Amino acid sequence: MRTVLVVFFIIALILGFSTSVFAQEEGHGEKSISIFYSIPFVLMLASIAIVPLKWENWWENNWNKLLIALVLGIPMGIFFVFFDFHTFQHTLEEYIAFIIYVGSLFVISGGVVLRGDIKCSPLTNLSIIGIGTVLASFIGTPGASMLLIRPILRINAGRKSIKHVVIFFIFSVSNIGGCLTPLGDPPLFLGYLNGVPFTWTFSLWPQWLFANGILLTIFYLLDRKKFQEEEQVESPTVAALGQPLQLVGLINFLWIVGVIMSVAFVQIEFPHMEILGLREIIMLTMVGLSLITTKKVLREENKFTYHPVLEVGFLFIGIFLTMMPALVYLETHGSTLVEKGLNEPWMIFWFTGILSSFLDNAPTYLSFFTLAQGMKLAGETVAATGIPPVMLKAISLGAVFMGANTYIGNGPNFLVKAISDDSGTKMPSFLGYMIWSGLILIPTFILVTFLVFILEII
Repeated sequence: MRTVLVVFFIIALILGFSTSVFAQEEGHGEKSISIFYSIPFVLMLASIAIVPLKWENWWENNWNKLLIALVLGIPMGIFFVFFDFHTFQHTLEEYIAFIIYVGSLFVISGGVVLRGDIKCSPLTNLSIIGIGTVLASFIGTPGASMLLIRPILRINAGRKSIKHVVIFFIFSVSNIGGCLTPLGDPPLFLGYLNGVPFTWTFSLWPQWLFANGILLTIFYLLDRKKFQEEEQVESPTVAALGQPLQLVGLINFLWIVGVIMSVAFVQIEFPHMEILGLREIIMLTMVGLSLITTKKVLREENKFTYHPVLEVGFLFIGIFLTMMPALVYLETHGSTLVEKGLNEPWMIFWFTGILSSFLDNAPTYLSFFTLAQGMKLAGETVAATGIPPVMLKAISLGAVFMGANTYIGNGPNFLVKAISDDSGTKMPSFLGYMIWSGLILIPTFILVTFLVFILEII
C-alpha cells in the first residue's frame, strides 16, 4: 500500500506543479486546463472503489483515508493557490460549508432517539422511506437522511441483511426526494439564487412522483420477498424496552430547523472572513446548543460516534481538491459541447446527471445552467433566467436524480453509508453500490427520458 501511495503522490505532484497546464485562450481572458489533469481525481475515485476490497483492514482507519486524500489533494491545492487562487478559495469555502452543514445535522440528529414497540415489517420500512422522501424537499436531503437513517437501522436491527433498505433509502430520501423545493438539494438552491422562482420546482412533482413511485414499489416488493425468506427475529432494542412508541430528544428538532433556516436565508459573510460566514457560525452554535441541551445517555443509546462524519470529512477534502481541474474544464469547454450537438433537453439531462454522479452536483448544475443561458433559445423562459422550462427541467432533474448513482454523487450518500457501516450494517463497496444503481436507477432514468423529454407525457 505504501508503494501505491508513493506512486499516487508522484503523479499528483507532477501534475500539480506543471507550469504549462494553464494557457491564456487567444482572444479571451479565461484560463483553460486539459482534462488530463483530472487524473488525481480519477485516482481518488479508484482508491475509494478498490482499496477497501484489497486492503480492508487498512482502509477502516480514518487516518489512512485522510492520508490518501492529502497525497492526491495537496499537490492540486498548491497548484491552484498559485495559478487560480479564486477557484481554490471557492472550493475551500464550499468544502467548509459542506462539512459544517452535514456535520451539524449528523451531530444534532444523533440526539434524537426513537423508542418503543415498532413492528419491523416491509410496510414499516416503506412508510419511513416514503415519509423521508417527502421531508427531503422541505428540510433538505441531508436533514431528512440524518433524521431517519438511525431509526430505520434500529427497527431492522434483528434482520440478517438490510443493505437493500439503506440503498433504497439513499436513492429516495438522500437524493430524488429533494427536487420539489430549493431547500431540497443544493443545486436547486443555486438555481433559486440565480433567478429561478422559489415555487417553480413544485412543477417537477410529476417527475418526482413517477421516479419515487417506481423506486418505492420495487423496494416494497424486494423487501417483502427478503423479509419472508428471513427467520423472523424481533429487534433487540424493541424486545429489551417493550414500551410504547416514544420520540425522545425533541429539543433537537429546534436546532435542526435552525441549521436549515440558516442555509436557506443567511448569506452574510464577515469582512476578511470569507471562509467562515454567519451561516456557518449559526450552524456551529446549533451544534453547541444540542450538545448542551441533550442528555449524554441519548447519544449513547443511539450508539453515536464521530467515526462516520470524520470518514466523510477526510475523504471529501481529497474529492473537493482533486475535482477542481474537472470543474474548470467543464466551465471553460462547455460551449464546445453545445457546438458539437449537446442542445437537446434529454442530452442535457444525461450529461448533467452523469457528471453530477461523480462531481459535486451543485457546480455541475450551475455550469449547465450558465451553458443553457448562453444558448439564448427562443420561446418561453423561466422568469428572467432566459432558460426554457424544459431545458431547466432537464438540468434540475439530472443534477438531483443522478446524484444517487454513486456514493459521492450527493453529500448525504456517503454519510448514510458510513453511519450504516458504523452500526454494523455492512454496505456494498463503491462499485457494488453502482451495480445496484445501474440495475435499478438507470432503467428508471431511461423511462424518465422517454416519458418526460421525448414523448412529453409527464
